Amino acid sequence: MYNKLVFCLLLVVSLQIVSLEAQSYEDKRCKCICPSIKSVNNNTEDDSDRMLIIDNVPPNKCNCDGVILPRIADKIKGKEQEFCPRCDCKYENRNTTIIKVVVIIVIWIISLLVIYMLFLMCLDPLLNKRVKANYQEHTNEDEDTSVAVGSQDMQVRDGNVLNRVGHSQDKWKRQVREQRRNIYDRHTMLN
Repeated sequence: MYNKLVFCLLLVVSLQIVSLEAQSYEDKRCKCICPSIKSVNNNTEDDSDRMLIIDNVPPNKCNCDGVILPRIADKIKGKEQEFCPRCDCKYENRNTTIIKVVVIIVIWIISLLVIYMLFLMCLDPLLNKRVKANYQEHTNEDEDTSVAVGSQDMQVRDGNVLNRVGHSQDKWKRQVREQRRNIYDRHTMLN
């Protein structure tokens, strides 16, 4: 089962990598942030209304002349020298393949944890039904040790996974009750 899961995961990742090679244009881009055109035409500084232009150009053309002016030259005629210094252009080189692979792995991990949680939710009623049928509250410590020895014998005899988990849960609950009694009643801590 584990081998099939690993195989499926590798298959999905390899298919994603193949599909990403066709989209390599997203990996390299020029991102320019400029003030609004109104700020140049009205000579008012309004930085709250900014323009964002993203284009796929070579690194040497990632500037106002290569990205911004071809798009808005007719709107800012004669004011290019005033507009371009306010633009901030950055060339970004990222690897979307790694980003997508990490996202796929995270989704797989979350899916496995959800499946495990559903398994435990299905298992919980079976354990609680068995525990309620065999549950006795013990008040004497001598009885606790004899029950613990008896439960260990039951664990050895009974190879059932549910019983082993249930007995471990019972042991843990007894330890928690003992700790609570020591802390709240006796005001001491267990070592």
